[in-house]
Amino acid sequence: MKKRILGNLEVSALGLGCMGMSGTYGAAPDGAEMIRLLRAAHEQGLTFFDTAEAYGPFANEELLGEGLEPIRDDVVIGTKFGFDIDLATGARRGGVNSRPEHVKAVADAALKRLRTDRIDLFYQHRVDPNVPIEDVAGALKDLIDEGKVRHWGLSEASVATIRRAHAVQPLAAVQSEYSLFWRGPETELLPALEELGIGFVPFTPLGAGFLSGKIDENTTFAEGDFRNLVPRLSPEARKANLALVEVIKPIAARRNATPAQVALAWLLAQKPWIVPIPGTTKLHRLEENLGAVDLELTQADLAEIGEALERIDVEGERLPDAVLKMTNL
Repeated sequence: MKKRILGNLEVSALGLGCMGMSGTYGAAPDGAEMIRLLRAAHEQGLTFFDTAEAYGPFANEELLGEGLEPIRDDVVIGTKFGFDIDLATGARRGGVNSRPEHVKAVADAALKRLRTDRIDLFYQHRVDPNVPIEDVAGALKDLIDEGKVRHWGLSEASVATIRRAHAVQPLAAVQSEYSLFWRGPETELLPALEELGIGFVPFTPLGAGFLSGKIDENTTFAEGDFRNLVPRLSPEARKANLALVEVIKPIAARRNATPAQVALAWLLAQKPWIVPIPGTTKLHRLEENLGAVDLELTQADLAEIGEALERIDVEGERLPDAVLKMTNL
């Protein structure tokens, strides 16, 4: 497996987004099966696993703690703090909470759930407008000095916030959505990260599965599947947005690849410090995604995609309004 660097943290060129392993896309899959998938990912060279206290809450971290414990020293675990969740009960109180004392308590709780003595990459899941980012960075500096956290990052943060945070305690990575479906980071975020030497971890790199080419306007998502709430994945929007999939299908056919592999290879080709984290609960999808690491698109391929994207207007917002309002972009 090829490696990439986030700040000065080495990880596999592709990571695994683990959120769906404890729900989000309908009913939670079987835990034992997900543990087998985690270990299969490691066996195939993947070393970077992404979770968060909010996934469950707590269930996803507990799953990774059990699944990765035997191989802990061989993997990099990224988890997140920042939502206002009762640490005793897991009850969501609504909103965000990045008060330094809460951040430190979340770190201690996450260490126990993950069955580890350090968090490799600790992200602020959403920026807290009521806590200066300098105070958050100070709390992370303390955690890093104590050895509980190795590196830290931000998720869905503006360039101004990133600069302020980085000045107090250097960031290893920033997470945000980025794919053929959503190219917002290209304008300001990617140039700033390159300037500062911060890595980028795109989530939803396959557009919640849409770029796989397996979803159209007639697809029915399961009850409880988050995609039922996403405006750009409404049946009408899906029908219009299939134009994106049509762009990558002929390239996939020429390269003996799948549309998903082309979509991931496109992301990997943008910058050498980009590490996408596609999620899956199926071994064959994991293997398909990993195949993208060795798919090197030519300049002609990239130009063809770029020219086609200029002619396509994606229909629908990337997230529900309530979720968009919690971003700091």
